[in-house]
Amino acid sequence: MFYNNKIKNIKLGNKHQIRIVLIALTIIYSSSYSFGQQAGNSVYNFLNATNSSRITALGSNFLPIYDNDISLAYSNPSLINAEMHNNISIDYIDFIADINSGIVSYAYNFDKVGTFVASMQFASYGKFDQTNTEGQIIGEFNASDFAFIIGWSKPLSDKLVIGANIKNIFSSLEEYKSYGIAADVALTYFDTESQFSSSLIFKNMGRQISTYTGLERESLPFDIQLGVAKKFEHAPIRLVFLINNMHKWNLKYENPDSKEGIDPFTGEKEEENKYATFGDNAMRHLAMGVEFVPGKGNFMVRVGYNYRRQREMKIYSKAGLVGFSFGFGIKVYKFKISYTRANYHLAGGTNTISIGTDFATLLNGRLNEN
Repeated sequence: MFYNNKIKNIKLGNKHQIRIVLIALTIIYSSSYSFGQQAGNSVYNFLNATNSSRITALGSNFLPIYDNDISLAYSNPSLINAEMHNNISIDYIDFIADINSGIVSYAYNFDKVGTFVASMQFASYGKFDQTNTEGQIIGEFNASDFAFIIGWSKPLSDKLVIGANIKNIFSSLEEYKSYGIAADVALTYFDTESQFSSSLIFKNMGRQISTYTGLERESLPFDIQLGVAKKFEHAPIRLVFLINNMHKWNLKYENPDSKEGIDPFTGEKEEENKYATFGDNAMRHLAMGVEFVPGKGNFMVRVGYNYRRQREMKIYSKAGLVGFSFGFGIKVYKFKISYTRANYHLAGGTNTISIGTDFATLLNGRLNEN
């Protein structure tokens, strides 16, 4: 959760509203976004937020698909390429409880140096009532996170690309501020003939420079990710398989209040099936998606599944569609528009919209029309 370490340091605040936001953040972020640390042991977890509609639809928080989609660049800098030159993307997520998040990205290519993408990422958690010890409201305060990201990539060969992100991170909760810096390093292999690509990403390597209270620094949500994508020659389908938290095997959260694994008749803990436990842990690292791309790619349908999200967020009597995400993409005039609905809990989910275009082509088209 984003603020369980920060909120405990606030002297003035409405506990009820803070609890609501914590629940909302838990529903949205725990398990769907791959934390390098268990929830509560790291800061700036908004860096792992899935801002792109296409990424959200395919089940996780990164993709290894090597094309000209600039909305994938902030999560995997090795996907940045010269075809993104002058492209701009705006991605927005509508959460519950007045929580909003998004990112704006712009790409520019320099022939000898490589291609750069500048992005501004934000997460706004709304307004809170500020109260005194008697519960009287004495004002309001805001909570928000920002990151300014510079991404770069350069081909190492015809099929191998290296990329990196540098992130300047700013966080504010009432009067408490924090600043950090982080970096991503990624490598992508792609074969345009077989339409196969694979990425390895080392994400959020860095440190908290200034803390909220001047006390001990907290770790960042480090992650190692591996993904593969394959589009079939004679079928308009792309399959995507994504692995998160490769550096940490046990991702299961042990809830001390949970009755799972307790014999209802004896009240004793049931013996664990070691094979089932191994399989469950392995699957918690995995997400998968299918992208249906008919014709020239002017229309796409996407479906994703995140096992960890479903296991952690479902109600045991009814899983429903928790863990699944559904979306589509369409090209209208010079714009690429994508929408995704992701199910995080029976109580609700998220809506993500992405709009991208080639800024120079759009501007030239309008000038020619005039």
